[in-house]
Amino acid sequence: MEENKKDIDRINWVSGSAFIILHVAVILVFWAGFSWFAMAVLLISYGIRMFGITAGYHRYFSHRTFKTSRWFQFILALLGTTSAQKGPLWWASHHRHHHKYSDSEKDIHSPRQSGFWWSHVGWILSDQYKNTNNKLIKDMRKYPELRWLDQWHLLPPILLAVFMYGLGWSLNRWVPELGTSGFQMLIWGFVLSTILLYHGTFTVNSLAHVFGKRRFDTKDDSRNSFLISLITLGEGWHNNHHRFPSSERQGIYWWEIDLSHYMLRFLSWVGLVWDLRTPPERVYAQESRLKRPAANLER
Repeated sequence: MEENKKDIDRINWVSGSAFIILHVAVILVFWAGFSWFAMAVLLISYGIRMFGITAGYHRYFSHRTFKTSRWFQFILALLGTTSAQKGPLWWASHHRHHHKYSDSEKDIHSPRQSGFWWSHVGWILSDQYKNTNNKLIKDMRKYPELRWLDQWHLLPPILLAVFMYGLGWSLNRWVPELGTSGFQMLIWGFVLSTILLYHGTFTVNSLAHVFGKRRFDTKDDSRNSFLISLITLGEGWHNNHHRFPSSERQGIYWWEIDLSHYMLRFLSWVGLVWDLRTPPERVYAQESRLKRPAANLER
């Protein structure tokens, strides 16, 4: 039985070759050179695509924590797909499975069960998890455009890579004082930013179940981490999230920085999203009682 499990969980290095090659390609940054424009594009590319993962793939497609129109739903899916983390249906189905069995033997990426390496990246390269569990995403599969995007999930990142090269080539020709090129934009704006996106996202699966503080006594090992929240635009408040998975807001108190929440609030002001779900009021009432002076509590 143990041998069968090892066969199932074995990493497929052939199908994962693109993932590996992309990591090796990071070394090309030394030949691409540096420019402040390239750094700015890297940060913008990282931020927009991380928002596609956190607000789109996670908070919307996986948990339905807010509502939006069908066309903006597609935009969120498209942004997430450019991160090269497969399609929105695949992502949502595996994440819903994670919440159903979090840190149990059935959890697909629990560091408690399989260690850091497997929870961080190994499971993604396994044939066991390459398919989408359609039973878990019946609410999302009814949209043909999402099924199409899920099937052709490699197309958006490829087009983004082509765009980055074209942007750098054009700027090198028409605005040479920026000191960039097609090759530099490809490496900084796509390759390097994609690798940072990978491991920024993966830290939630691995490190946010190992390091940090636990405000709520959940059945899993989820923890809150300020650092992970910064690099994932708010996903590091993981213990909060596992306690209230239907809440759009994961940094549930004002001092818990949640950039994705701030951006979604802005989008709600302009009417692109609405009905953002929050933790129950009793959570804030409890926090307020805990902060009252002792004299007031005695009355």
